[in-house]
Amino acid sequence: MKTILAGGQYGDEGKGKISSYIAVKDNPEIVARAGVGPNAGHRVLYKGKWYGLRMLPSGFVNENSKILVGTGVMVNPAVFLEEMEKTNTKGRIFVDRGAGTILQKHIEEDSASETSKKIGTTKTGCGPSLVDRVRRTAKRADEIEELKPYLVDGVKMVNEAKDVFIEGSQGFMLSLYYGTYPFVTSKDVTASSFAADVGLGPTKIDEVILVIKSYTTRVGNGPFPSEIGVEEAEGLSFQEYGTVTGRPRRTSKELHFDDLKKAVMVNGATQIAITKIDIRFKGNEGIKEYKKLTQEAKDYVNIVEKRLDVPVTLIGTGPDTEHIVDRREEIL
Repeated sequence: MKTILAGGQYGDEGKGKISSYIAVKDNPEIVARAGVGPNAGHRVLYKGKWYGLRMLPSGFVNENSKILVGTGVMVNPAVFLEEMEKTNTKGRIFVDRGAGTILQKHIEEDSASETSKKIGTTKTGCGPSLVDRVRRTAKRADEIEELKPYLVDGVKMVNEAKDVFIEGSQGFMLSLYYGTYPFVTSKDVTASSFAADVGLGPTKIDEVILVIKSYTTRVGNGPFPSEIGVEEAEGLSFQEYGTVTGRPRRTSKELHFDDLKKAVMVNGATQIAITKIDIRFKGNEGIKEYKKLTQEAKDYVNIVEKRLDVPVTLIGTGPDTEHIVDRREEIL
């Protein structure tokens, strides 16, 4: 089984939680990180401990899985090594030798860029690193001394493995191609690109899980329909802050269904995962059985399924990895 996890909104959908759950529950041989680079943060609560990650996939929590950073990802060597130590994954963590790298000059260029200031980037150097890659002047992972002990042929790894779980970054509305251009990230962040990021052809992919939050948030500038103020969001317990930037996330109480329908179509979503149902509807905290959800929460799930015509298979009911209603056996 080869599965891709993608974001359906503006990032911050809770992919880290869903990824960690699937990694533990499904026990894949390989958990692969696709997407842009360290400009996307994920927070994971596992066995009572919070982990904040930018380079590694949240599925690291399965100690039986090999961890791979794909060739399409921009790697900051210092962040990679720091997170390897923090997660105690040395010995089972690898980088494709063809991956791009982020150097100090890229971070400095990103921080000084007027475009970065205008669109509100994370200033982590991903965009400038990708520009160098397009110009054929970038350093690859196999040219960085401190990465050499972890280099592998990632394409061979994922194609020879039976079970691979691919964790993408950002969200559909931040895609360079399909998002709110120019207020987007520096590459495409849909399932097709995530497959290419790790070296899998489209016919190798079995499932695409699109993660959405029960409300909508966005970090940074750009269009954002039905936005509410911080005070109102705080009152609803919806107010959040960016994992990488620490900036307050902009909030909408609504699901933007026109955008979500497009996200489903372009990603080829076969499943939907909804997170933070417990935040939107009180009384659902920590529930693991669908029948025990409140009727209001069930009605909301039914609306999403009908509007998007894709089954909702995973429902997040709390911050912990295990706070999940898993309906996959029931409805697939």
